[in-house]
Order: sequence, then structure tokens, then C-alpha cells
Amino acid sequence: MELIVLRAVQEKLAARHQVTIEEVKECFANRSGRFLMDIRERHRTLPPTLWFIAMTNLGRHLKVIFIEKKGAIHLKSAFEPNEVETRIYSHHGQEP
Repeated sequence: MELIVLRAVQEKLAARHQVTIEEVKECFANRSGRFLMDIRERHRTLPPTLWFIAMTNLGRHLKVIFIEKKGAIHLKSAFEPNEVETRIYSHHGQEP
């Protein structure tokens, strides 16, 4: 699936989160759990905002947030997850 990243998103990732697009691609390749839907009111979108936590090839954990639209992945953000996000994903995101 094609990964689409707007220039503004790429700039935010680099400046604010020190995350590269290559790291995001590694997270998609290394993902072992399922995608979770962000159901918080202020984050609801159509199509729905999805997220997961995975490791880069160098072992950095990232929370990757995106939308699937017309057969492509539209990246919204990626950053190191906090403890609450990690706990949620450990509980709900892992395959049984």
C-alpha cells in the first residue's frame, strides 16, 4: 500500500518528534499487532483515524497514526508513545 505524507506532516515529524519517514516505514514492516481506531471525539475522522505501536529497526518504539483512503495510507503523525498509549496497545492491539 502506498504511504502518502504531506510536506507539513513530514516537517512536523522532523522538527517536533525527530521521526523520519524511513522509521515510519520500518514500523509498518515490523508491526505485529492490529490497528486500533482512535475513538476520541476530537480525533474522529471519516475514514477513521487508526494507530499502532511498533519498533523501528534500531529498536525505537513509535506510535504511528494514519488514515486509510482509496487504497493508500495517509500519515497523520508518528512519535514515541507515552505509558498510557503503550498500555492500551499492549492490552488491545496485540493479536490473540
